Amino acid sequence: MTRPAMHTLLNQAQTFLAVVDFGSYTKAADFLGISKAMASLHVKALEEALAVTLLVRSTRALSLTEAGKAFHDEFKDVVRDMEGAFENIMHQGRRISGKLRISTTSEYGERFVLPLIPDFVAQHPGISVCYDVNASLSDLLAEKLDLVVRLGNLADSSFRSRKLAQYDIVLVASKAFLRKHPVRRPADLAAAPWIANSNLSHPTAWTLRSANGQRVDVAGRAAHQSNSSTAIRAMARSGLGVALLPAWFVEDDLASGALQRILPGHALPQQPINVVFPNSGHLPRKTRAFIDFLCERLGEA
Repeated sequence: MTRPAMHTLLNQAQTFLAVVDFGSYTKAADFLGISKAMASLHVKALEEALAVTLLVRSTRALSLTEAGKAFHDEFKDVVRDMEGAFENIMHQGRRISGKLRISTTSEYGERFVLPLIPDFVAQHPGISVCYDVNASLSDLLAEKLDLVVRLGNLADSSFRSRKLAQYDIVLVASKAFLRKHPVRRPADLAAAPWIANSNLSHPTAWTLRSANGQRVDVAGRAAHQSNSSTAIRAMARSGLGVALLPAWFVEDDLASGALQRILPGHALPQQPINVVFPNSGHLPRKTRAFIDFLCERLGEA
């Protein structure tokens, strides 16, 4: 059997990778701009060319064979690097253009990132921005996003990142809550109900540092929880418990008295703000340009 041309194999491999990452022929076809039938033909032709079965198809799901997993793991970075290299060469010396797919948390994005997007588009009129809120890092891995902005420490090392800045976090509660549950020393936090951030693995366990540098560990009781800082702030304002939130996010509440700072003589560890992107040697110029733009504009935020 005559082996298909290399460009044909690469095209088929790209389709296979998309099918695996999206878990669906239909979603992969939409992403690649081809029909579902063509996506299926690409995978079948690749299997025939390699003389192995890559995917097992059932009525409910797609699963990788051992050979399919090995092929996916080996070629996903190769294809991504090639795409980045082609894009960089094609746009070298020309304007930056294309769809820039980004994601941030809703609160940080609304406060810091969204106001900057008009300036970036004005600098690069060929850019079309696709902005998602709180998209998961799996979307970054599946190449549905170019970059994400994440607050807090990063646990996944399979991505690259650049630190934009860092921010203070503070313990807060309403006046009504503190009348019922006074917190005068760190030990009082153990008995107080907390409003926990369910995005964190240990949302009520922290180390406080006093003004003289003394450290004390505290562990609270999670009476309520949410994965949204907006919801946590609202519950804290209504007197449901102690909340730990970014200082920049509650500065108006502290100024108005809607919330009060708990143990202002103790500090919590500053948290990093990172821009996270695929671990690729050939980052698209549009992505690199936006990362540089964010670092320049948000470096002191």
